[in-house]
Amino acid sequence: MKKTTLYQHHLELNAKMSPFGGYEMPIQYTGVKKEHLAVRNNLGVFDVSHMGEFYITGPNALPLLQFLCSNDISKIAIGKAQYNYFPNEKGGIIDDLIVYRIEELKYLLVVNASNKKKDWAWIQQQNQNFGAKLEDASEATALLAIQGPSALEAMQKLTPVELKKLPFYAHTTGEFAGCKQTLIATTGYTGAGGIEIYFPAAQAPQIWEAILDAGAAYDILPAGLAARDTLRIEMGYCLYGNEIDETTSPIAAGLKWITKPETASVNAKQLAKEIEVGTSTKLIGFLTEGRAIPRAGHEIINQDNQIIGRVTSGTQSPSLAQGIGLGYIQTAYSEPGTQVGVEIREKYCSATIVRLPFIKG
Repeated sequence: MKKTTLYQHHLELNAKMSPFGGYEMPIQYTGVKKEHLAVRNNLGVFDVSHMGEFYITGPNALPLLQFLCSNDISKIAIGKAQYNYFPNEKGGIIDDLIVYRIEELKYLLVVNASNKKKDWAWIQQQNQNFGAKLEDASEATALLAIQGPSALEAMQKLTPVELKKLPFYAHTTGEFAGCKQTLIATTGYTGAGGIEIYFPAAQAPQIWEAILDAGAAYDILPAGLAARDTLRIEMGYCLYGNEIDETTSPIAAGLKWITKPETASVNAKQLAKEIEVGTSTKLIGFLTEGRAIPRAGHEIINQDNQIIGRVTSGTQSPSLAQGIGLGYIQTAYSEPGTQVGVEIREKYCSATIVRLPFIKG
């Protein structure tokens, strides 16, 4: 099992460690609810150095990425980022990712940890027809997500970059906590605002300590992957392996907004058809009544006890103090306000379909 360069620091903070994406990762430190609310309302920092980073460069980088990615890569300006997925040839999703345009002919792809090998093999296979320059920088790169409404103010003392002037889903390369080649991006997976920083993995310990020191006056908390999961569920964000996978229709998953078949990406014809005619199921969010907490795998049923869907992610929302869930449901039942049930421990638990996200920014 691999370890990030901050493994020892996590142990010193009494983190509960667990395997995730091939790495020993911190799941929680002081408690999921406490870490969640710190990020949602104030400030937290995540070690997400297990993620994959690939550089695609050269004059054939854009044609390759237009073919591989769902979105229109030509629309990314230098210094901006774009959410994407890799369509497969059978109507599903190989992975979801963020594409950063670093220079005119240089792009950074950030992919999920559990899919790094698969993604890299897929990119290499397709690149045989394009000839772009590829570099897997995953092992050499550390990634920290500094998230929360106080993040920009708290971290400003560590960088000459004017953080509040960076637009949403933008990035720049500059000095951060003494590291001169840090990519600072206004991206994240929490919906709470903040930045993500990419830098040489060897410098992770000094930067981690600098972040904790700079955030101390703002009551910063290290946060684990469990809080990262509850935060993304509140925002209705997809998690690979839960809401999306190799068999999932991206249109059913609500990813029409990043699907541009006109760029002639993989499986463009089927994607265009699904956009036109719709899908038989849709990803929805729901609230449960009372103390019921939905979990992945629970069945969603109608008032006649017929199975009409399945929960893909569920939790007790720390922000709402209520059970929330994501799941696929027959399209006829997908309108917000529709009353359904979730079968939890063989009991019918009332739930209501709601418009995502659960938490308004």
